[in-house]
Amino acid sequence: MGGTLSPYRLAKARDMYNLFNVFNSLSWQFLVGTIIILLAMRLNASSTIIGLINAMVYMAFFFLPLGKILSRKIPIIKIYGAAWIFRAVGMSPILMVPAVVSAGRPDIGVGLIVLGVFVFHASRGIGMVANNPVLDLMAAGPDRGSYMTQIQIINSAAAMFSSFAIAMVLGRDPPLFLYAIIITVGIAGGVTSGIMVLKFPEPETDSETRGTSFFGIFHEAFSRPPIKHFIIVLVQVIFVSGIARAFITVYAREAFSQGDGMVSLYSVFGGMGNLMIGLLIKFLVDRIGVKPIYIVCTIVGLVGMIPIIFFPASAIDNTTSVVLYLTFIFFIVNFGFLGAEGIAQTYFLALIPAEFMMDMGILYFFMFGVSGAAGSFLAGIFLDMFAGLGVSTFISYKILYGILIAMTIGILVLQRKLAPLGSLPFMGALEVMFSPRDLKAITLLEKLNKSQDTTEEEALLDALHDTPSNLSLKGLLRRARSPRLTVRQESLRALGALQTLNEDAEKALMADLIHNPYTTAYYSARILGTHGCTAAIPVLRELVASEDYMLAGEAMIALARLKDEAFRPQIEELIANTNNPRLKIMGVEAFGIYRSPKSLSTLLDILRGADPPPYLRDQVVLSMASILDIQNQFYHLLVRFLEDESLAVTLALDEAESAVEFYNSAFGGRKKRALVESGRQAKSLQTAVSAYVRDHKGTLLSRWILELPDELADMPVKIVLSEAVLDDELVSHRRLQLLIAHWAARELREWTHRLKVQGSLF
Repeated sequence: MGGTLSPYRLAKARDMYNLFNVFNSLSWQFLVGTIIILLAMRLNASSTIIGLINAMVYMAFFFLPLGKILSRKIPIIKIYGAAWIFRAVGMSPILMVPAVVSAGRPDIGVGLIVLGVFVFHASRGIGMVANNPVLDLMAAGPDRGSYMTQIQIINSAAAMFSSFAIAMVLGRDPPLFLYAIIITVGIAGGVTSGIMVLKFPEPETDSETRGTSFFGIFHEAFSRPPIKHFIIVLVQVIFVSGIARAFITVYAREAFSQGDGMVSLYSVFGGMGNLMIGLLIKFLVDRIGVKPIYIVCTIVGLVGMIPIIFFPASAIDNTTSVVLYLTFIFFIVNFGFLGAEGIAQTYFLALIPAEFMMDMGILYFFMFGVSGAAGSFLAGIFLDMFAGLGVSTFISYKILYGILIAMTIGILVLQRKLAPLGSLPFMGALEVMFSPRDLKAITLLEKLNKSQDTTEEEALLDALHDTPSNLSLKGLLRRARSPRLTVRQESLRALGALQTLNEDAEKALMADLIHNPYTTAYYSARILGTHGCTAAIPVLRELVASEDYMLAGEAMIALARLKDEAFRPQIEELIANTNNPRLKIMGVEAFGIYRSPKSLSTLLDILRGADPPPYLRDQVVLSMASILDIQNQFYHLLVRFLEDESLAVTLALDEAESAVEFYNSAFGGRKKRALVESGRQAKSLQTAVSAYVRDHKGTLLSRWILELPDELADMPVKIVLSEAVLDDELVSHRRLQLLIAHWAARELREWTHRLKVQGSLF
């Protein structure tokens, strides 16, 4: 096995397979769905017989080994098609039921039903040897889980339609010939589906695996702990599901005296539950994985059975309550347990190596059959036994479903130990299910996967940037390898908005750093720095010297974000020697991120250069503000200055005046000795700043800075700034004047605050 089809042939094969599933599901509902149970109950079949008929759905899997034997000499597609045709024709004996009942022999009618159902499922079991290989072939590709769920959705929709049609035809008390007409239509649909099977491509199979004995398959499976644990869980899920789903039909008929048409109508809501869970799984499975969905489906099935325990006998005669109650039960039980059965197969296909697919598929369905058949048959005997003891039908079902609830709780404990197969943790998956942002991201990814237009693709990637979710990581990494530059850029931009990156993303971004200079490498450097990827430091250090100045600049900023303090001196040297204004600006920004006082001298040297560009001067003072920890307040002051540079002196003096007023308002006319020094310092600030900004004389301000307490300002900072205000090359720089005036005012406010909190001053 393991052969794949070309995209064109795969699309063509999927179209045929989808159509096959429509006819297959219709014929199932018309032949062995709820209708066959209703027909048997019309003939007064016992619960044991009903359980036997339900069990045959699962007993079909006992015939898989016969299909395996035939596959050694016959192509499996021919086995599949022939079995599907014969299973439909095998229901023909049931067409004689109206005649034998008219002759007064309903017991023979029941026997014909059992015979027809047996032939149907025995033939089905032989043909199902091809089910997993064909499904594995059709579901090839990155959308594997999604496509498998799409098949479930198609089946559910067809089942809903057919159940509704049956309900409309049957009504409350239909004549038996209507059943014969419905079954005739089902036989025709079944033959049609079998003919379609013969048009499927033949899956590749390993001739060696075809010769493996059943016991060899069993031993191989149970020697692998993940497979063994899955089978143990599967057996219990199918046991509970087979009883819970099959017997709600009998429950509605016997405990609530509902007519055949109403029961068929309830089945429509059961099909709706199957359809809804299929849509939900298709939406989520490729994003959160199969394991959490498996657990959620089981929980929903558990919740669906609880009302059966607590529904009061006094409400049986209330028609409205009964209809709403049974509608809910049919919907929620099928929603949960059919979802669990469907996702179990998806889990199985992800768990099993391709070379063991056919053999393990036989084991899967065999265990599926044993468990389901045992459950249905034993439940029928259980109900008949309680009826023989005089227990009412209503109470019998409470006991039966109480046992199933207890078993389901045990299943949930076991499911938590299943291999994750790349799934999210359960709580993480629940967060996704209830997160509008993650659900919107999944919707956008679905649209992105279907998009054939590059403009739409870019728009969707832009929307993913605005809706950051780690669920989009794989899709974004795939688009980041697009041959179209704009698509790659939008993908990387969306990646940058994510909160975290996994190892694959980091490796992809580091590869982009190396292989894509002048295009997207600079953006990858930015993302790696923002997300704290320390593994990228060696590569980023090398790229600081890149001829791609955008990449070199982003590499410097990334190293600053990664706190690579050891490399900071090399960046200072490079910035001092380069003449590229953009590279200088980015290097200066890096110093602001490093926030090292040692970089203040380098930044001042840039201002000393020959007429640095305005934006470079802006970035220098902003980076100095970051180092001095006044960036937030100073930024707004700088913006105000740039709007009208003639206000430089006024803005600087306002800073000093407001700081002095803050000091005076805190202490007023107090004359305590501890305030003498600070008071003198406060009063001298306005004079010092005025001389500095008006007359370009920094002597007073230099002394004022040096006299600040050491616990208030670091000595290296005081030395650098006190020298800067005396430097003839710097004294006329308005931006620097505004920065130092603002910093001095902030220091006075901070000093005032510290004095206020000292207990001796109150």
